[in-house]
Amino acid sequence: MNREEFNTFCAALPQTTHVVQWGNADVWKVGGKVFAICGWNDGKDAFTFKARPIAFEVLSDQPGIRPAPYLASRGMKWLQQYDAPGLPDEELKAHLQDSYDMVVAKLTKKKRAELGL
Repeated sequence: MNREEFNTFCAALPQTTHVVQWGNADVWKVGGKVFAICGWNDGKDAFTFKARPIAFEVLSDQPGIRPAPYLASRGMKWLQQYDAPGLPDEELKAHLQDSYDMVVAKLTKKKRAELGL
């Protein structure tokens, strides 16, 4: 997956918003809450997403994936695919979708209703 494919996938999810911040990173949000980030890692795309505890434990040790800098050091379960081999595109998309779903689930009922989620 490249940055353009990442942005296309995230844009297709319902009620998402996109901002560029933190040193030219593509930051995707739903209900004002971050669910995915694409930034640079030594000139390569790096994809960051929220993970469930079991996924965090299993994927943290895979080549090309690490606990997300800054976020994971704060005790949050976020992963970053920063190098090859990482995850196959379809598996990365599934984790991005799951990150989105976890963030939506944490929104208030009122916010979900406002967004039609």
